Amino acid sequence: MAVTKVSSTVQFVSRPSGSHEGAANGHWVPTTDVYATDNGLVVKVELAGMRSENLEITVEGSRLRISGNRPDGCRAPKCSFLVMEINYGPFECVLDLPQGYDLNQAKAAYLNGFLRIDVPRMPPPHSKTTKVQVS
Repeated sequence: MAVTKVSSTVQFVSRPSGSHEGAANGHWVPTTDVYATDNGLVVKVELAGMRSENLEITVEGSRLRISGNRPDGCRAPKCSFLVMEINYGPFECVLDLPQGYDLNQAKAAYLNGFLRIDVPRMPPPHSKTTKVQVS
């Protein structure tokens, strides 16, 4: 089973010390865990400082897109950073999930800075026996 993390935006997963490119260029990719359980997949995204109404989750086939905007409401108007490791502004995370999971039945909850999306397994296809009449 493979999960591919894709993004149509620039990714800023890591950057050199003192660099502000994530904030300057606008988009960042949140830290994400994806793991399988007996019931399906769990997608867990670290998004501290967010409100659930600022999150958008969309499904396109087997692709799960999580996006939003994390505001920086605590920064002083005039400040000079010594260390800046927290990303603010618009973000996007796009995951291609493996087959066998029903994204249309996914449930999401945001609690204590983490977005959790539970994606159930698809039910096994029913094998129905049908008699064919011979004429």
